[in-house]
Formats: sequence, structure tokens, C-alpha cells
Amino acid sequence: MSKVILITGASSGIGREAAILLGKQGHRVYAGARRLDRMADLADLAGPAGGVSAVEMDVSETDDNERAVNQVIDGEGRIDVLINNAGFGLYGPIEDVPLDDARYQFEVNLFGLAHLTQLVLPHMRAEGSGRIVNVSSVGGRIWLPLGAWYHATKHALEGWSDCLRYETAPFGIQVVIIQPGAIKTEFGDVTNVGLDKYAVGTAYRDLVGRYIELRDTSRTMARATDASVLAKVYLKAATTRRPRRRYVKGAFARPVLFVRKWFGDGVYEFALRGIVR
Repeated sequence: MSKVILITGASSGIGREAAILLGKQGHRVYAGARRLDRMADLADLAGPAGGVSAVEMDVSETDDNERAVNQVIDGEGRIDVLINNAGFGLYGPIEDVPLDDARYQFEVNLFGLAHLTQLVLPHMRAEGSGRIVNVSSVGGRIWLPLGAWYHATKHALEGWSDCLRYETAPFGIQVVIIQPGAIKTEFGDVTNVGLDKYAVGTAYRDLVGRYIELRDTSRTMARATDASVLAKVYLKAATTRRPRRRYVKGAFARPVLFVRKWFGDGVYEFALRGIVR
């Protein structure tokens, strides 16, 4: 059965690939992002099987969220699936990152997502069904140095989503979490901005320098998973009749979760010191 789907962060990376794939599978997709020009071709790429409409929106802006939801409801009469995919990573030493920057990280990765979810829930309750797909990260269960604010948002999203799942279950609304590992997207380019910004004049310059050197010499991204692979996970999470609570996919995801869960803090930190040394 064709579903009406609103997905955020659809101008690049996994969000873009997922919007195209969902359209090809015959679903009615509203693809939201700030960069409208980068979504001009989505409808053509998805093909005639489904429909993809670009929606200009910034999830940190309440007016944008309200306008996007109203556009979907006015056009389709319902929203079956919300995929909260938009997000970014703010990296830098905790002491040096301005709190206004940290607050904006939370606005995009958590509060904007929460507001959009609050807007669609009444419509889903009225239908007696619906699905919220929240894109967390393997970083919602583990952490990396210099990524404190990013990891804080994803750890918060994990707990928030679990509470949401329990609260909405009586209304026929399902909540799914996706935890990507290392994926070939623009995510790394954005995190690099923070690292480069705080590389000079910080008491943590040695750590930042080692991290930047690791970034520039690492073969991690060469082993990263293609965004198209994750798009298939988004499709499953959004449309399968009985979805899992969590989907883990992508390079390094399962190994690092295994180490963190079964070997504890000490072994995990020891392994990190061997990498970022």
C-alpha cells in the first residue's frame, strides 16, 4: 500500500537516496531540506511509480515545520510516516565550543525533530496509525573525543524515542530508530569545520591536532558504506509491517557497539587511545 511520507534532510546523503528509493517504490514522498535547489531533480530520479515533492524547510524553524506539515495534510489529507533524518555534527573541545553553538546543535538534532513530531502526532492519532522513524547514530550509544555536543544530542534522541514509542503505541503509532555507522555522506565535511575552527588557540590543541591528522590520513571513509545501502534500511523501517525497534547498519557500527556494550568503559577508552594517539 502506498504511504504518504515526510522526510527531512533530503537534499543530500542518505536522505536524498531514501527519498528517491521511496518514490521509486510507489510512495508519495515530501522531501524537506533547506537547500531547495539541490532537490529539483528528485521527482525525475524517482520516476513515475511514486511522487516526490521538494519542500523548503529548516527543522530548527517552527514556522517552517508548521508550513511543511500543513502542505502535506492539505495535499494528501494524512501523513503515514515521518522520517526525522535532518541533522549535523558539531565537533570541538567542550571548553571551547560556545554554548550558543551547542544550543543550535540541539535545536537541529533534537528540538526541531521533537517539534515536527508533535505536529504530526495528532494527525496520526486521528488515523489510528502512523510511524515515526528517528535517525540517531551509532554515536547515540558510543562516543568519540571532541564530539561531545553531537553525541549528547544522539544519546538524548535514543531515550526520547524509547519514551515516545511507549506513549504512542496505544494509538497504533510505531517508533523506529536507525543507527548508521560510517556512511559516505557530507557529514564528515561539516564536522571538519568545527575541528579546523578550534585547531588554533586551544588548550586541547594536541588532541585536536591528532584528530585532524587522523582524519586526513585515515582510510575510514574509504571503507564507509554507500548512502544507497542505508536508503534500503530507511525503506524497510518506514514500510515493513512489523519493524524492529532499532536498525543498525553501516561500516564499524556493530563492532564498536559490541566492544562498548560487553567490554565496558575501560576497554573502550583504551581502544580509543590506541587510535587517537
